[in-house]
Amino acid sequence: MLILVINCGSSSAKYQLFNMNFGKALAKGVIERIGQKNSGCKNHYRAIALIKEKLLSGRKPILKSVGDIIGIGHRVVHGGESFSEAVIIKKPVIKSIEKMIELAPLHNPPALSGIKACSKLFPGIRQVAVFDTAFHQSIPPHAYIYGIPFGFYKKYKIRRYGFHGTSHRFVANEAAKRLKKPLGKLKIITAHLGNGCSMTAVLNGRSVDTTMGLTPLEGLLMGTRAGDMDPAIVPFLMKKENLSVSKAEELLNKESGLLGVSGISNDMRDILCYIRKGKKRARLAYDIFTYRIRKYIGAYAAVMKGLDAVILTGGIGENMPELKRRLLGDLRPILGTKIKFLTIPTNEELLIARDTYRLIKTKK
Repeated sequence: MLILVINCGSSSAKYQLFNMNFGKALAKGVIERIGQKNSGCKNHYRAIALIKEKLLSGRKPILKSVGDIIGIGHRVVHGGESFSEAVIIKKPVIKSIEKMIELAPLHNPPALSGIKACSKLFPGIRQVAVFDTAFHQSIPPHAYIYGIPFGFYKKYKIRRYGFHGTSHRFVANEAAKRLKKPLGKLKIITAHLGNGCSMTAVLNGRSVDTTMGLTPLEGLLMGTRAGDMDPAIVPFLMKKENLSVSKAEELLNKESGLLGVSGISNDMRDILCYIRKGKKRARLAYDIFTYRIRKYIGAYAAVMKGLDAVILTGGIGENMPELKRRLLGDLRPILGTKIKFLTIPTNEELLIARDTYRLIKTKK
């Protein structure tokens, strides 16, 4: 019962092969610098071909043949309003993913390339799409509709979608196991903190609000993304700095966040290093980062009318005990000692494998 999980980024293709009898990965890896100069891997088709080669070659190949795989699961970032759960990939699904390219131009095209490559390189094996946005389709209209003329929602589907849904869903389920309570009876805040960051209010197992919006730019301060800000700043800067639309987008997505505030790095490890050296802007970046997390914890506790646990995950959330200590120190006096603060490693690939296996088994 082998499931292959593929996660295609703009210049990378990660993979894991799971034995679903045990829920364990037999192999994993990443093909990087796809399409870049001197990389030797010109596109995602070639990357998937290399993955296939790795699984079938060597003294002790992982696979005897591609027929050993019963399904392939793909991470797809944006599914819009079309998908509230994982689906078996057919032509209408591919068309819907293509339709969402304008809302996820960096993420949906490589996912499509991976899907199309797998259909040729692994013929006859069913594929499943697992969407980052799907978990957040339970958010109510009063939390996802923006305060702009309603016609723009009807015409362009401008609304809060949210991202990192697979990670939020995985750690919420793991938290319920650790707390030894049914997820359907818990009020949880999940914080996925990495280069990209988002938080979600999970009420009785369902996402009811999340920090990212139409795109992954909204919400927390991130590695290079600005997060929450007055939207009037954009036209102001465009006029003052004579910026084009594309340059303004690049500024907010790639030159802001921890990098923009500190002027040093988008990596939290570097920020902490420079704080110890007495760099004030590194300290300011860290303070903004933690402040917004605290602010959203308070807001989401109010949204859910209570709180049982806060879950930290992602590269920063899992590996920065000083962040957890600071949050505990700041929030214990307000939230009380009964609120649990848990660090739970995320495993999106395993959840994608589980969804894929469940769907294929059901269809059989």
